[in-house]
Amino acid sequence: MRGDHLMLRYGKTTVVHGVSVELRPGRVTALVGPNGSGKSTLLRALARLHGVDEGVIILKEQRADRLSAREFAREVTLFAQSRQAPHGLSVSDVVGFGRHPHRRRFAGPSPADRGAVERAMALTGVREMSERPVGELSGGEMQRVWLAACLAQETGVVLLDEPTNHLDLRYQIETLDLVRDLADEHGVAVGIVLHDLDHAARVADHLLLLHAGRIHAAGEPREVLTAAHLTEVYGLRVDVEVDARTGRIRIDPVGKKVK
Repeated sequence: MRGDHLMLRYGKTTVVHGVSVELRPGRVTALVGPNGSGKSTLLRALARLHGVDEGVIILKEQRADRLSAREFAREVTLFAQSRQAPHGLSVSDVVGFGRHPHRRRFAGPSPADRGAVERAMALTGVREMSERPVGELSGGEMQRVWLAACLAQETGVVLLDEPTNHLDLRYQIETLDLVRDLADEHGVAVGIVLHDLDHAARVADHLLLLHAGRIHAAGEPREVLTAAHLTEVYGLRVDVEVDARTGRIRIDPVGKKVK
């Protein structure tokens, strides 16, 4: 999946200026940048939830806007932040929503549907609460249920908008590990928006650092998450080092505003 030279607007205000992005099978692409940089709008455009004013989105060598909603949903799923918890439904019911693009009209769940729901609940750690009403769940638990619904959709492209929000430390790391498994073990093309730069460094193969709706830097984490790039984009001094033991990037916002 790719977006070519995308211009995205809210009314007359352009928020994304000619950005191109490619999501490749087996690769995690992270969109990072300060608030208002356009990263979530770009992700929503890839999911066909925000109109494209200029440019084109291509999915399997076809224009995405020429696919039916069902055809598109069989290929692309989005985990978004602003979902309301439905009342009167169990966890397994909500996870089953992810199977709707694969069902025939008026048909009940097939063995393939039930298997996909079970796998998704197991991967996200919600299987033990499968019969609980979702109205009883905490915000973090509901977050994992919606993620399971996305995985149950079994698409080749998975888009994730801040999937670690509201999660405790354990489930933050487990979610990042799951994202890596989607790419490494299942060949999924993953696009993920993250505010936490340490998380982005941990999970991503490729990074787009956005600033004011434009790509400031793109490439591997070590190429993008540099002190110079981050200091310029975030407007405060940022120190970056590589942990000698783990080889991981460590980002330290010093906190004094750059003049």
